[in-house]
Amino acid sequence: MNSVTARARVTPLPARSTPLPDFAAILAALPMPAVVIDAEDRFRYANQAAELFFQLSFASLAMVRLGDLLPPDSRLFALLDQVRQHEAPVSDHDLTLDSPRLNRRGVAAHGAPLPEMPGAVVLTLQDGSTAQMMNRQLNFLGAARGTSAMAEMLAHEVKNPLSGIRGAAQLLEQGASEPDRELCQLIQDEADRIRNLVDRMDMFSDRPVELAPVNIHQVLDHVRRVAQTGFAAHLRIVEEYDPSLPPVWGNRDQLVQILLNLVKNAAEAVDPLGGEIVLATAYHHGVRIAVPGSKERVHVPLQVIVRDNGPGIPEAVRATLFEPFVTTKRGGQGLGLALVAKLVADQGGLIECDSRPGRTSFRLSLAMPPAGLRLDGKQMDRS
Repeated sequence: MNSVTARARVTPLPARSTPLPDFAAILAALPMPAVVIDAEDRFRYANQAAELFFQLSFASLAMVRLGDLLPPDSRLFALLDQVRQHEAPVSDHDLTLDSPRLNRRGVAAHGAPLPEMPGAVVLTLQDGSTAQMMNRQLNFLGAARGTSAMAEMLAHEVKNPLSGIRGAAQLLEQGASEPDRELCQLIQDEADRIRNLVDRMDMFSDRPVELAPVNIHQVLDHVRRVAQTGFAAHLRIVEEYDPSLPPVWGNRDQLVQILLNLVKNAAEAVDPLGGEIVLATAYHHGVRIAVPGSKERVHVPLQVIVRDNGPGIPEAVRATLFEPFVTTKRGGQGLGLALVAKLVADQGGLIECDSRPGRTSFRLSLAMPPAGLRLDGKQMDRS
């Protein structure tokens, strides 16, 4: 529910010898998105955080109205109307800003009038989706660790008796009638399938991962070539790369595995006729994550996006998408995305998914190599 806050009495402060900075300099220093919307809902100012929030430069924002980015029934317009009507600050929370150009959920918005510009509103936005993403990432990591313990238990408790069952079926097959041979073969096939499933789960084990600087565009080029010579030969793959992106801090083989899995899922989701997959990279200033057992916070500004124009992921499974045994595929085992989440966590990164009909994006946020590290992975001499 929207709430209107009355304007507080302000006692004038003594004159200062140092002049205060203008409002643009103040808004520019804010870490949260801040914009000035005029009486006609045009963008008159946007700080850098706002450019990242709307995924548009200020030059582009200055050429559009807020109504070009959001549907007319958005609660943000009601907030702006209340600010103008009451000439007082107004706040609203848990907004969904959803349109073909924008997809933000859990947004807190705070508007205040700007007396110097009649009808103008200073609007600050706090994106709750980042906090939600962090919480989901912790849940995915916990689920992956649970699967790791399950894999170790299954390897010990299942593989040995499974070998005995398969061996017994082979012995029975030698003296069995034709119909019984088929049953013996079925037992062997199912035993092999269970063993393969256990072997796949063994990939969740907590083995140490060796990290080094990796050229992510070379990895993406390799993944694209593999896809176009195989499972995505019939699809259009578009590359939208930021050529200035520095190396990521990761494991090349695991990054290939992660991206191949995501591209294969996208290829299976889109229509064979008109299906399109976009591979993109970008730099994003915002996200830092805490290192377990340390006060250090790692900046993960390097983004890799795999986007498709398929029908989207059903809303019922989005919250648990990266958990083990969750799948929308007929006959799928639901380990692919759980493994992806685990491998991304091993790189010290984050993964998130935004999905709607006609547009599904998986976004990896990865770290840069530690300061002072050469591209060959060796520490630079600072003497």
